[in-house]
Amino acid sequence: MNISPRQSKIIAMVDENGAMSIETLSDHFSVTPQTIRRDVNVLCRANMLRRSHGGVERIGAGVNLPYDTRRLANPAAKRRIGALVASLIPDRASLMFSIGTTPELVAAALADHEDLTVVTNNLNVAMALSANASNRIFLPGGMVRLPDRDLLGHAAEEMFSGYRADFGIYGVAGIEPDGVLVDFDQTETLAREAIRKSCRKSILVADRSKFGRPAPAQRGRLSDADLLVLDGPPEGDFARLIEAEGIEVLYPKTKPGVLEGEEE
Repeated sequence: MNISPRQSKIIAMVDENGAMSIETLSDHFSVTPQTIRRDVNVLCRANMLRRSHGGVERIGAGVNLPYDTRRLANPAAKRRIGALVASLIPDRASLMFSIGTTPELVAAALADHEDLTVVTNNLNVAMALSANASNRIFLPGGMVRLPDRDLLGHAAEEMFSGYRADFGIYGVAGIEPDGVLVDFDQTETLAREAIRKSCRKSILVADRSKFGRPAPAQRGRLSDADLLVLDGPPEGDFARLIEAEGIEVLYPKTKPGVLEGEEE
């Protein structure tokens, strides 16, 4: 299904805050409560959000949204991240990619790069880069996790640990206020850490809705990455956290007059 930029932003705001009232969303977007209710009804029917008394809430902190649903959240923000990371990668580089929708869009932005060596457990990344016959793509064995289309477990960790890449590109489910990185399963965190330890330059890619987003499995912290690439400038407590962690951060310039979440 297609969702509007406003609906995409509603998903991100609810994901970040846990729940939002219809009144707060109405004020934020300067539209009527009836308009917000229509948006919320669309998102709830698609099982992206759940209605609560007087508002809407995320499905659950311990359960991630379906992959195709996550693809629809903040798509323009993720494409900005992808374009910026792609600009840092030369032809003939070797790369490791984690699972996740943002790494997939980084891979899509690399479609015109030549002669890449790619090590990944993310089938979406592999497919995005498979159109270019000059690329070499390595995948682990095992069962594909559906509907996410990725591979996790010992085979994935062993594969990442057996290679050394120029760049490791990985996402994360959430970044805690103290800088700890969280995901929805320990197998996800172990694969992410194997990527970070097996590359010469580790790049954490995250749109700003990941700050404060809860998930149950913790491993690693913000300062472990060599570079953090965001969709825009960090603000408030998380700007102070990034400064305290001492991590290099990059983000693209948003064009004047472009609403967050809209196409540029």
